[in-house]
Amino acid sequence: MHNAFRSKLPLLLTFCLFTSFFPASGSVLCPAVASDEYYKIARNYGRDGRTGTDGREGRDGGSGENQNIFVNGSPVNLDLSGKDGEDGEDGRDGDKPDCGSQRDNVNHDINAPNGGSGGNGGKGGNGGNAGSPIVYYSNLADLRNISVRATAGEGGRGGRGGNGTEGCNCQRRSWEVKTCKGTPGSPDYKCTDKVYRCSDGSDGRDGSDGKDGSQGRLGTLTIVNSKEPLAADTPTVKLAISELTNKQFNLSKNKWNLRKGATSLLAPGSAIADDYREFEQRLEEAFQIVWQERQPITSFGNQVVTLNLNDNKQVEATFPEDLWVEGNTQSQTNLTTFTVNHAIPKKDVTRLAVAEFADAGQNLNLKIVDLAAKSDTLNTQFRVKFRAQDSLRGFSDYKTEYEGDIPNELVTRDYNRFTLALGKLKIPDEALHPGVNVDIEVVATRSLGIRSAKQTISWQGAIRKPR
Repeated sequence: MHNAFRSKLPLLLTFCLFTSFFPASGSVLCPAVASDEYYKIARNYGRDGRTGTDGREGRDGGSGENQNIFVNGSPVNLDLSGKDGEDGEDGRDGDKPDCGSQRDNVNHDINAPNGGSGGNGGKGGNGGNAGSPIVYYSNLADLRNISVRATAGEGGRGGRGGNGTEGCNCQRRSWEVKTCKGTPGSPDYKCTDKVYRCSDGSDGRDGSDGKDGSQGRLGTLTIVNSKEPLAADTPTVKLAISELTNKQFNLSKNKWNLRKGATSLLAPGSAIADDYREFEQRLEEAFQIVWQERQPITSFGNQVVTLNLNDNKQVEATFPEDLWVEGNTQSQTNLTTFTVNHAIPKKDVTRLAVAEFADAGQNLNLKIVDLAAKSDTLNTQFRVKFRAQDSLRGFSDYKTEYEGDIPNELVTRDYNRFTLALGKLKIPDEALHPGVNVDIEVVATRSLGIRSAKQTISWQGAIRKPR
């Protein structure tokens, strides 16, 4: 709306209101745009209450420190407890509305101002986790001289929601306004009375209470029958496949037994989780890859391989999902060798396409070519759905004549070209004649080791006369 029109709007509205109560001869028509603006301004009165601000969340409690302890029979007191989380702040109450002054005898319904809603309470902070002690010992009985307090921090309480405020009540519930049209004294002069109402403002809702913070975790005892600290372990290595060749990678792992009854090992009154870990042995193993795939290993340079040493002292090599690898593992003294016989990108597994649809009758065959030339490595099985339509007899719909696996003896492979002897399947002779329109759907399942993928190949057309 132009500024010039905005400046004239109050005068225009005043004129419209004045003429509605004191009509001259005839009726006055106010512009629609002015009427719209008027209702936006004058339909309600006063001011709604504002919503209260939400409470601040409580801070999380700090965690206790982990500590290494070498026992020699002397008493030791440890407090590794987590700190409590802070309480969340309460939400503020909603702001009271400005009830203002209700206008008299307006020619529309009005609403009294609404109350303000309360703010939401802040969430309580989470309790801190307790620290965990690692105890090195020579005599297990010496642990009875160690008092450990490794309790979890309590979560803070959530803040309370603020109260909503009451809405305003109407000063006058209803009124009647007379509207006249036409010229007084003339037959067309008519007056009507219409009742308008005021609705009380709604109360603001109370804010919701904040959630309590969660409790932290108890500390966990670890015991090691040794006077020397354990060396850091490296059970997992991730690296590009091109970095594997002609190298050995050393992996190590500290193996643990999980037991119960931690407090029975420590001084009376100790507070800690019941489960504890006991060092069993250190595992160390080297890993080496032998590359016998025809493609050079550098062509797979960006693929990431994960090596993992498990509790059975075996190294597992995990290749990415989009790279199919087949090989074998050989273990010698502290050395695992993995020989890669074949490596195929997954995108090359499903690159089969129809090459030729030839002959008729029992000699009908479908030839499929492997565009990626990987068929000497992959295992391939075929399933077919053969549907026929005899246009000479006026059949408009296709009928399924055969659906099932193609026996291996009906599939021949010449390097990367497969020939499917469809005519040898249990298909009625009339569905194999020249001129019959067929719809063929072949599902190829290709596999290498534990991985497999399916590809659907479709072909439509008419069986041709043999040359």
